[in-house]
Amino acid sequence: MVGVSEGPQVPRRVVIAEDSVLLLAGLTKLLESAGFQVVATAADGAAAVAAVEREQPDVVIADVRMPPTFTDEGIRAALVIRAQWPKIAILVLSQYVEERYAADLLSAHTHGVGYLLKDRVADVAEFLDALRRVAAGGTALDPEVVAQLLVRRGGDPLGDLTDRERGVLALMAEGRSNAEIGATLVITDSAVSKHINSIFAKLGLYPGDAGHRRVLAVLRYLGAGPASP
Repeated sequence: MVGVSEGPQVPRRVVIAEDSVLLLAGLTKLLESAGFQVVATAADGAAAVAAVEREQPDVVIADVRMPPTFTDEGIRAALVIRAQWPKIAILVLSQYVEERYAADLLSAHTHGVGYLLKDRVADVAEFLDALRRVAAGGTALDPEVVAQLLVRRGGDPLGDLTDRERGVLALMAEGRSNAEIGATLVITDSAVSKHINSIFAKLGLYPGDAGHRRVLAVLRYLGAGPASP
């Protein structure tokens, strides 16, 4: 999923759902300095849904664990938002790797979704790049989430992929473009395209398939997508 450049005259409108006052203040300042418009904030899941209904933002940033139980209120709010307003992009932040939530979020709608560890916010450039990619309709999955998924997936349905193809698919799951994949793996763009086409073929994803093959490949990788017939 390749990010789309944004027109600077139209700032992305953001709702932030985060109960940590310090992180919320930091995110707000960071986003506003980067040209985003923070239109509302929320300290719990219910308030987040209400803010989204009221403001109709372009993107929502939500913590997985929020009051009152600090278990899954944030992700449940994100899933409600995704179901009711599927065009609104969602970037979920989590303290720990909880890959089930990533699969849950991706299982219904596959555009404009991100799942990052909170530690990534410290890398401002990487975080903003991920946020812009998600806001533009792409995906951004934390490398740690991808790494754990790869370990847990076993051989089904990815057993036919080579190590290089798995590496390419892992970077696809992070939301990297072909050029970024090539730069990371130090291979040419044509080699990246060849690997991706091979991945599509081995996963049974053909041009006639409904949906975006790149997204379907990532979903297959996460175990959230449909299996090949």
